[in-house]
Amino acid sequence: MNQGLDEAVAVMTEADRLYTMDEVGAACDRMAAMINRDLAGQELIVLCIMNGGLVATGLLLPRLTMPLRVDYLHATRYRGATTGADLHWRVEPSNDLGQRHVLVIDDILDEGYTLASIIAFCQAREAASVSAAVLVQKTHDRGVRPPVAYVGMQVPDRYVFGAGMDYKGYWRNAAGIYAVAVE
Repeated sequence: MNQGLDEAVAVMTEADRLYTMDEVGAACDRMAAMINRDLAGQELIVLCIMNGGLVATGLLLPRLTMPLRVDYLHATRYRGATTGADLHWRVEPSNDLGQRHVLVIDDILDEGYTLASIIAFCQAREAASVSAAVLVQKTHDRGVRPPVAYVGMQVPDRYVFGAGMDYKGYWRNAAGIYAVAVE
């Protein structure tokens, strides 16, 4: 094995499980019920923020009851690291967002800079409205707090991974949400 893989295996071995996949599913049920209520009858485009939002989007989509279009964008501050830097745009949405109601889905609201930039991007493209949904929100007061209408669960101010969130590129596939062990 390589050093990165060895580290990822060691981190998972020592990690604290915060939520099971059943709990993640229940949170998605609650979020979807609110989205279905609030956005029913709208011409909706769902924007998945890659890569982290992939699992959350995949879990939410079958729970949404309205016709919608799905698109994605890729903007990141992390690039495989555990701390963020400047926002790097890789892919913009292919759909015209003008006069459409947009639901942005991401994995986590941590410091909020990425999500705030993406919401501003959608607004600059003249979306009729922009709503945001995140699977988890960290409990701290750093950074900015963009408006997020739908939050699945709260997590402590620790490095978390699983259910779409990664640890240095690994463990997006972890069945549940885990926190790196406190030393």
